[in-house]
Amino acid sequence: MIMVKTAVKLLDPTASQRITDQIADLSDWRGPVLTRLRKLILDSVPGIAEEWKWGTAVWTFKGNVVAAGIFKDHIKLNFFKGASLKDPKKLFNAGLDAKASRAIDFHEVDSVDEPSLKDLVRAAAALNASDS
Repeated sequence: MIMVKTAVKLLDPTASQRITDQIADLSDWRGPVLTRLRKLILDSVPGIAEEWKWGTAVWTFKGNVVAAGIFKDHIKLNFFKGASLKDPKKLFNAGLDAKASRAIDFHEVDSVDEPSLKDLVRAAAALNASDS
């Protein structure tokens, strides 16, 4: 019985590995873009963690910060408390009527404003830290 449990545990990859696998499965422009977004998020906040929730990548820091949704024609970064964040560069372009969250949809032709996106990730993590 113990061997079965151990074997099952070994087949369950870590969250980071699941995210890596998800990226590897994307054979078009979404793979490199998600790789870039992932690095940007991880570089934004020391101690931010990668988790696998709801079948997708989620980054947490004292709570959920941002999740990546992979769609046929875009990648969505969903900021869980985005409605409470200042967005002076107007990066949020989806979910603008949601009560708590806000999102950024990235399409193949879109550029990434890395400094502004890092600022949003930092602000979201800081908001979580202030709530705890």
